[in-house]
Amino acid sequence: MQLEKFSYDNKIVRNFLFATALWGLVGFLVGLICAIEMFWPQLTNGISFLSFGRLRPLHTNAVIFAFVGNAIFAGVYHSLQRLVKARMYSDVLSKIHFWGWQLIIVAAAITLPLGYSTGKEYAELEWPIDISIALVWVIFGWNMMGTILKRRVKHLYVAIWFYIASWATVAVLHIVNSIELPVSFLKSYSMYAGVQDALVQWWYGHNAVAFFLTTPFLGLMYYYVPKAAGRPVFSYRLSIIHFWALIFIYIWAGPHHLLYTALPDWAQSLGTVFSIMLIAPSWGGMLNGLLTLRGAWDKVRDDVVLKFMVVAITAYGMVTFEGPMLSLKSLNAMTHYTDWIVGHVHLGALGWNGCMIFAMLYFIIPRIFQTKLHSQKMANWHFWLATASIIFYAIPMYWAGIVQNQMWREFNADGTLTNQNFLDTVTQLIPMYATRAIGGSIFIVGVLLMFYNLYKTVKSGKLLANEEAEAYPLAKANVKHEKEHWHRWIEKRPIQMLLLSIVVILIGGAIEMIPTFLVKSNIPSITSVQPYTPLELEGRDLYIREGCYNCHSQMIRPFRWETERYGDYSKAGEFVYDHPFQWGSKRTGPDLAREGVKTGRLYKPNDWHFNHLLVPDSVSDGSIMPRYPWLLNKLDSKTLEGKITAMRKMGVPYPEGYESKASGDMRLQAKEVAKPLYDNIDGLMISDETYDKIAAGEMKLEETEMVAVIAYLQRLGTDIYPKATKK
Repeated sequence: MQLEKFSYDNKIVRNFLFATALWGLVGFLVGLICAIEMFWPQLTNGISFLSFGRLRPLHTNAVIFAFVGNAIFAGVYHSLQRLVKARMYSDVLSKIHFWGWQLIIVAAAITLPLGYSTGKEYAELEWPIDISIALVWVIFGWNMMGTILKRRVKHLYVAIWFYIASWATVAVLHIVNSIELPVSFLKSYSMYAGVQDALVQWWYGHNAVAFFLTTPFLGLMYYYVPKAAGRPVFSYRLSIIHFWALIFIYIWAGPHHLLYTALPDWAQSLGTVFSIMLIAPSWGGMLNGLLTLRGAWDKVRDDVVLKFMVVAITAYGMVTFEGPMLSLKSLNAMTHYTDWIVGHVHLGALGWNGCMIFAMLYFIIPRIFQTKLHSQKMANWHFWLATASIIFYAIPMYWAGIVQNQMWREFNADGTLTNQNFLDTVTQLIPMYATRAIGGSIFIVGVLLMFYNLYKTVKSGKLLANEEAEAYPLAKANVKHEKEHWHRWIEKRPIQMLLLSIVVILIGGAIEMIPTFLVKSNIPSITSVQPYTPLELEGRDLYIREGCYNCHSQMIRPFRWETERYGDYSKAGEFVYDHPFQWGSKRTGPDLAREGVKTGRLYKPNDWHFNHLLVPDSVSDGSIMPRYPWLLNKLDSKTLEGKITAMRKMGVPYPEGYESKASGDMRLQAKEVAKPLYDNIDGLMISDETYDKIAAGEMKLEETEMVAVIAYLQRLGTDIYPKATKK
């Protein structure tokens, strides 16, 4: 039987590699702006689309889905063709995939700074973009599976197992978490509420890290490390255990993000147990990668590609040990909501993902452009800058986390909190935040060096758009061998592997979610909890628009240092009308779960909130919160009727027909909220121009977005304190 001639499509690989580098730089620069704003909030004061709350989701989405996402596609398209000895199934699908993904990224880059956000971390994009993501992801899977099915190699190499499982799981995660009810073209509400929404979101959030930032890169590791080192994978059997154990265990671990919250205890415990179990398969994969380099350490010393890979795999080992440790309740109590988690996440993003991507770029681009890397010296400089920057970034964040935890829980001898003012725990972190920004800057300098190096490399070569190859057809290439390993059966059947992977990952999600949704005792009701008024609902949407959840939590854990500071701990029944939930994952500012409770030191009057939102350091000396002068814009309530209708469809008990009365109720409450502001007009931090407009009747405070946000903040926590808020 004759060898068949065919070609590999390197053009699509080039496109995704260039997009990786471009969007990576954009994501890193936005991240640097966010880092600087943490100690210099005046950097972008008065510019709504550059405020921290709007830029932070842009940064995370750009790094995760633009930088890392394009790198995954580049690596899969490059390696898959060579592993199965076949061109991609369809050049047309490849092009649709590439341009579709770039348009999604552009849509995210426009909508997020404009405040169009669902308020769910790592899933902030609104429903039209969510649908587009699902469609493009299906096209990617169609192209990938089509290529595998027309392969000329019978057995599927280990990297392909990870590609298949990653594609299937990300599809399930995205679809389940993105079930939402549209209100308008760029506004929707999550179909889940409160505790259920929190469980689904962190089932998605944790496993987005698992199956978007980890398992595809393990597949790339299994291909590129042996290729670059010129050695076979250390252990085939270990790779089997690594794969199946990892995808089964990972999916259970999401609830460890919700320890000590209102999530049922049994679900928290499941998340903890499976998180601890994750150490075994994770470290099995790390050791398989590092031990593949046995006998090649002299080459590692001289090859920048292998250097980046060693740092990447080492960082993977560190974060996959640290993650399970942080899921222990005793350690979680100390680290959750602190900057320790920021350091942990960036060790993975910069070390594991970043360094593996840099290794791929340096490995693939010279090969497909048929030339040598322009400068090995410059690449080595990039390596050392990247390594140093990770240290400069992570260590200050770990230190900041320790400082936060110690200051939050410190008591005086008389039993009172030592740091009554939360801001005291923030100002102590300014030097750490500045050092973190230095680390990020060093990382970007390294990326700019890489840009120049790769640009010169590309200029000196010529793209081999269609790389000629040849292989025997499938029938000839697959002579049966004696004593084949039992796992070979599934390796020969990609559709069965796809289906089995889906079954394996669905088990954990189903066992955690079904009881939480169907067993009523998991979410005990509280009769005093009522739906938000129309004005409060509008204010809540503005709170989400501005990304306030990025810095403020709304979840008081049952610790003395939290109940002393914030009030009674949070209960599951408080959140039954919250679409989406707003528990948050970081406390740069204080928790807001009891912000509206009118008891003692907890209560802040309307004019305090007005000044705090307009000029934060006027009432909180040293505050690093951004200013929100645009909240004095007129409130747009055109979609209010649609919002009330959507909420009722999701089970919020608004009376039938209430949507037609909601605007009137909103205006009445707005006047009530605005009254104390008018009474203390001279004490408001407004400009002379604004003062004159109010005096002339050209601006009515009761019609501004500011009043809606204040109404929402003053509502928080009052449902379970009916006596304290009674007039």
